[in-house]
Amino acid sequence: MSTPAPATVSSHQPQPPKPPTWLGWVLLIGGIIGLICSVIIMAEKLTLLENPNYVTSCDINEVISCGSVMKSGQASAFGIPNPLFGIAGFAVVAGIGASILAGARFRGWFWFLAEIGLLLATLFVHWLAYQSMFVIRALCPYCMVVWAVTIIMFVIVTAWNVKTYSGYDNGAVRGLYKSQAAIAVGWLLVIAAIAAWQFRFYF
Repeated sequence: MSTPAPATVSSHQPQPPKPPTWLGWVLLIGGIIGLICSVIIMAEKLTLLENPNYVTSCDINEVISCGSVMKSGQASAFGIPNPLFGIAGFAVVAGIGASILAGARFRGWFWFLAEIGLLLATLFVHWLAYQSMFVIRALCPYCMVVWAVTIIMFVIVTAWNVKTYSGYDNGAVRGLYKSQAAIAVGWLLVIAAIAAWQFRFYF
């Protein structure tokens, strides 16, 4: 009499949730925009180092003055030119976006690391925004674009992580996910309003 074969335990693990396509597009486009701006800032900064009298492409007036920002100590906050962080970080984000569009799925720990990275980047750009508006008293348009795309990507990744990995499915979580665009726009409008108030006497 033959004995039945022992039951095998499947080692197959369920696939991680699939991110929405629009999330991939936002990360890809935002990463590319941030990368381009970071490269431009780095190129302008290198030219300034070679020629201190160089007038940057966005030196328009006393307020809109990339040169004033790039020459400041805050432009190399950790002893390294800030654009280098942007070049590395935005390249990674764009790669994540492209991977999502190609059908990639990432596990929770990956999204946790992405959340931490974007949180640190968001805190950093707020410090830079404060320094730019209240200490240096000049604005760099390329830098402001970097601020904007960083905040937008932080909001959407946070909304995705809360919805997918928080373990909660209530009105607050659903409201956050549905309102992420409004949150990002409102956040940027607050920063724009602060800048407009700070420089109101220059225009």
